[in-house]
Amino acid sequence: MAKQCFLSFHYKPDVWRVSQVREIGTIEEQPLLASNKWEEIKEKGSDAIKAWIDTNMKGKKCLVVLVGTKTAGRAWVNYEIKKAWKDGLGVLAIHIHNLKDSSGNQSTKGSNPFSGLFVDGESVTGKVYDPPFVTSTNVYKHIQDNIASWVDTAVAAR
Repeated sequence: MAKQCFLSFHYKPDVWRVSQVREIGTIEEQPLLASNKWEEIKEKGSDAIKAWIDTNMKGKKCLVVLVGTKTAGRAWVNYEIKKAWKDGLGVLAIHIHNLKDSSGNQSTKGSNPFSGLFVDGESVTGKVYDPPFVTSTNVYKHIQDNIASWVDTAVAAR
């Protein structure tokens, strides 16, 4: 059975890598917006973005932050992490920098997205997974083999 998750990520540089994780099929996640649809929502302002996130996070059991080079510290990623934590969802992060993008490029490793985040005075603590491989196909296989148990562990921890 697919795990009900909300995916958090930095759209422009990582959407290709994120789509690879989605193709694994282990997790059921929110719709992945086309860039023009995301731009439409952004043009409507912060309230529209919050509404989209809030609506799509409803009914999810876990937040999975897919960490690229510049994911940590982004305003909407932080909002998603804090909302998930406050709502009692499991939280975890997976480094995806070694998955290839649409041009066949890998990127540099990003920072822990949970560092320095607090909700109601409580530190957000989620497990951060860093596949121990450099080759994109091995990274993909490692995520494929483990993501279901990572989600289960994160949900159980909350």
